Formats: sequence, C-alpha cells, structure tokens
Amino acid sequence: MDLNSDLGEGFGIWRLGDDAALLGVITSANVACGFHAGDPSTMRKVCEEAARNGVRIGAQVSYRDLAGFGRRFIDADPGELADEVLYQIGALDACARAAGTEVVYVKPHGALYNATVHHEKQAEAVVNGAKAFKDLPILGLPGSQLLAKAEKAGLRAVQEAFADRGYTPEGTLVPRGRPDALLTDTEQIVERAKRLQDGELVAVDGTVIKTNAESLCVHGDTPGAVEHARAVREALGDVTPFA
Repeated sequence: MDLNSDLGEGFGIWRLGDDAALLGVITSANVACGFHAGDPSTMRKVCEEAARNGVRIGAQVSYRDLAGFGRRFIDADPGELADEVLYQIGALDACARAAGTEVVYVKPHGALYNATVHHEKQAEAVVNGAKAFKDLPILGLPGSQLLAKAEKAGLRAVQEAFADRGYTPEGTLVPRGRPDALLTDTEQIVERAKRLQDGELVAVDGTVIKTNAESLCVHGDTPGAVEHARAVREALGDVTPFA
C-alpha cells in the first residue's frame, strides 16, 4: 500500500502542517501547486525535502481558490480548467526538477476532487490537462468519473482511500461541514488502514464497502497528523509506492 499526504499547503508567512516530519513517513507527497495553497518558495522547499527523503512527488491540482482553500466548487469552463491543470503541473515540475526529481502523478484537491467523482466534463478536463503534460497516473476515488476518464485516455488510474475521512454508504466522502466528516482518533484511523489491507472500509452508518485502493491518504492539515501517519505506517508494515 502506498501512503500519501497533502503537503506544501502554506502560503507566504502562513504555515499549515509539519511537512518535514510527514516526509519521513509517507511514500508519496501530494504537493499544492499555488492555486489552493502553496507558493513558489514553499513548492521548491517541499520538493527538495521530498527528494532528500526519497518520496515521490505528485501535483495536487485545484480550482483557482486561495481564499477558500480550494474547497468551493467552481463551474469552470472545461478548456480553461484543463489549461489550469497543465499550468499547475508544469510549475511544480519545474520546482521538482530543480531539486533533482520530477512530478510522477496527479491528484485533484478538495472541491475539484469531489466534483470529478460525478462531473464528467470537469473530470475529463483534469485528465486532458494532465495528459497534455505527460501520461501521468491519476489518483482518485474508486468508481469516479475521473478514473474512468483517465483509463479511457490511456492513463494509469490509481484508486485511493482516506484513512481519516468519513465515507457515505455510496462510497463518497462525507462533506466536510458534517461532524462525521473526519476521523481524529488514532486508533480509529489505524483500524481503517488495517481494514483497507483486506479490501474493505466502513461507512459512517456501518455499511461495509469493498475497495481495491492502492494508495492511502492521511491528511497533513488535521490535528495529530504526524502521529496518525506514523501509527498507520507502523500498522501497515510494508509501505511501497504504487507501480
């Protein structure tokens, strides 16, 4: 199982999460590309630290929404959205190459991630933007339009699960405004991770959902994120990047 986390989500003098500590635990880093968070200096620093730790870099692309941290849906024109995805990947890849590495996958962030579960045009736009750069793997929710469009375009579609997010019985993420949207107890998060090794996760109503997730996300901006990630890695044992 691959273990990923969202990093580089500071901006200017504002900092969020402990990137350096998480880079000693995870195998893949979803790095903000400046649209929902991040700035050139933050992006370059995270890429340098990821390279030193042997952690793979993924572009965490988003709507252009710094004020809302990318958590607000935007009815973006598909052509413009594809160009903005391409722009974000290219910017992060420049920072990665300056650090002696490169961007090797793409994952949408926040509202864009959730929109591409069902929104065909935006899902296709994300895929088109990624493919215009390079045939990069795409991380997304199992059963999403995003992964279906990625496969159709000949890209590697990587199913992802979340160790610290609530799930609906339909297998989608519980909206963040609800009290059951986040798991905050380390034991619960570890139990979720161990259950995923058996191809299952449990929704907030107790429904058991079958999954073939290859990558597991532990959010870097939640309280206790580093402790959660370390406990999950220890519980999983063999943690390896997806092929």
